[in-house]
Amino acid sequence: MRKFVSTRNKENVVFSKEAIIQGLAKDGGLYTPVKLDDIKIDLDKCSDLNYQELATYILSEIFDDFTEKEIKTCVIKAYTDSFATDDVVLVSEIGEDFLLELYHGPTSAFKDVALTILPHLLSTAYKTHAENKKIYILTATSGDTGKAALEAFKNVKNIYITVFYPKDGVSKIQERQMNTTKGNNVDVVSVRGNFDACQRLVKTIYEDRQINEIYNNVQLSSANSINIGRLIPQVVYYFKAYLVLVKNKVIKLNEKVNFIVPTGNFGDILAGYFAKLIGCPINKLVCAANKNNVLVDFINTGIYDINRKFYTTMSPSMDILISSNLERLLFILSDFDDEKIKQYMSDLKIKGRYEIDKEMLSKLQESFVGIYVSEKKCSQAIHRAFHRDKRLIDPHTAIAYHASSKYKDKHQNIILATASPFKFPISVSDSITKADIKEEIEAMEKLAQISREEIPLNLKDINKLEILHNKTIEIAEGRDYVIERMEKLNV
Repeated sequence: MRKFVSTRNKENVVFSKEAIIQGLAKDGGLYTPVKLDDIKIDLDKCSDLNYQELATYILSEIFDDFTEKEIKTCVIKAYTDSFATDDVVLVSEIGEDFLLELYHGPTSAFKDVALTILPHLLSTAYKTHAENKKIYILTATSGDTGKAALEAFKNVKNIYITVFYPKDGVSKIQERQMNTTKGNNVDVVSVRGNFDACQRLVKTIYEDRQINEIYNNVQLSSANSINIGRLIPQVVYYFKAYLVLVKNKVIKLNEKVNFIVPTGNFGDILAGYFAKLIGCPINKLVCAANKNNVLVDFINTGIYDINRKFYTTMSPSMDILISSNLERLLFILSDFDDEKIKQYMSDLKIKGRYEIDKEMLSKLQESFVGIYVSEKKCSQAIHRAFHRDKRLIDPHTAIAYHASSKYKDKHQNIILATASPFKFPISVSDSITKADIKEEIEAMEKLAQISREEIPLNLKDINKLEILHNKTIEIAEGRDYVIERMEKLNV
């Protein structure tokens, strides 16, 4: 069976079920599959598969301590009647490029694709690895993960979840989506600080030995992409997009393409790299970054430096300086050198920066390109997409759309559209019409009117839903808050 090892101690070896239950390794590392490149997905075999069949095939290859029947059951439960399209994701034209539409799920964001299946993977793994424990999921969100995770895990037996999000660091609609979530096992807390502070809080608790020893009837886990069970399902839609273009004769089988990915925490684009390793014909993965462009600087120089100003932008899910999943990529590029990774992460924690060696930088640049997009260019991209290409896109997708216009080679570009434009209606409306609308519901209705697109059902009446969660804490209060909840669960 395939081994999953911690990025900070490769002697810490588990199989996929245990990796999914734990979420984060106890040493603070991220569980990473060893030598994915020994898997070669048969593209001919995939050509006529629907999304469910494709997901079953790919996930069974990677999570091979699950039976194929277990994976198939998880897939069917996740992707039946939960998306606005039976195809789960759609591929459509935008100018000379193509959009991989990932926002047709229950919360209108790409996180839905993975988070609808994660509870089923976790519950299946629970039956053999954590029967006597309650699973407590701690999740930090920069916007979309929070609602998608809450929606996925609400009322799931033996699983409890707390979502931390940065107060004033998500859109008003994202915040309202989270704070109106029903469920007897869900908890939402805003934190005075940015996403990086929320993420650091969650990781610190995972690594706290005292907490883990005292509350030994509770298993901490995660719904962030630090959980390999959240990350791997995203691999599937890269293959799906590729196969759609082959089927529609846009490209020939085995001809390479570029994927343009709006990037914050590096999970979505890393899934693309995993797809490349197991046989998806990808030429370049273009990392499209907003004003917090730490990743673009890193790809260009090999220096990761967070000693810079943090910006709040119109693409809040990308307002991140510490991109957790980059650690997994560095682990792979270093040929699984855990000592090197520990040193990089120590330097980041102490100095706020690290620098990779030239060999690793060369390997990085073989697959990745970084393109920075300013706020002005983002707004212009939304305007251009609507008025020139007749497409309504959100600010995150706009970052990738503009980056795609700047990166052209002989290969076809596929842009990842990561959220519905109706989740960010004021920014989108202002970019298109300059109407200066202040209320999000009014802005949504304006966008629906001018685009003749329907507002997603989960957003349409959001202002009528009751606010069920309204807690705000200081970051320093986070540990005590978690302990209080764990005490109640540890019975």
